[in-house]
Amino acid sequence: MTWLEDLKETYEVYKERDPAIRTYWDVLLYPCYHVMRAHRKAHKLWNEGKYFEARLISQRAARKTGIEIHPGATIGKGFFIDHGTGVVIGETCEIGDNVTLYQGVTLGGTGKEQGKRHPTLEDGVMVSAGAKVLGSITIGANSKIGAGSVVLKSVPPNCTVVGVPGRVVRMKNKVVPRETIDQTNLPDPILQDMKVLQRVNNELINRMISIEEEVRRLRLEKSDGTDIPEERLCEAPHLKEKHTYEIKPEEREYEEVQDCIFADYI
Repeated sequence: MTWLEDLKETYEVYKERDPAIRTYWDVLLYPCYHVMRAHRKAHKLWNEGKYFEARLISQRAARKTGIEIHPGATIGKGFFIDHGTGVVIGETCEIGDNVTLYQGVTLGGTGKEQGKRHPTLEDGVMVSAGAKVLGSITIGANSKIGAGSVVLKSVPPNCTVVGVPGRVVRMKNKVVPRETIDQTNLPDPILQDMKVLQRVNNELINRMISIEEEVRRLRLEKSDGTDIPEERLCEAPHLKEKHTYEIKPEEREYEEVQDCIFADYI
């Protein structure tokens, strides 16, 4: 492939995921383009056992672009880093085709492990700004990692992960992340848990009130209809009448997401 052909192919990749690009020559302004050209050379030298030369090329590219890619990392076709400042990709990372990263992403290790110690990103994965994916884990195809998330365990394909530590909040995504590049419209698992707790609390309050009413009725029957003073199990003001909790329209969005599974922290 000639340099011009590579430029045109790269332009098509960037155009799909960044509306700011306008011409083929704009590709030359992207740090991702330059760091990937350097990485191809460095990776070839690394595989040939020329480790110092490979690291030298990668470190020069890191200083110029702000993107540090270890020459040992394996990266597939259609790779795109938007902006790129602060991106770090470790030695044993394996990145599939059509993967998208944003600024501040770290694909790193968790300690002094030997062998495979960095993550594997399968085809079509999108990792949003500031996210950290750490350890020898696998992010399944077409999954999306929300901005600022910290992912420490493997993620199944077609999932959305948010939070610290990362938590699967949606499974079986129908939209491929690179088609929308949506980093904001993500479920909020903490808010959802709070709403569930509020509904459960209201249900407990209502049951307590019902029990008190039944106890009072039985005591009245036992006392031959003589009125008896009201005694409550709890004198808290909010327990003196039954409560209802209606889901607001903006809350209902999370309730109606099909195949939405709020899994354990990952």
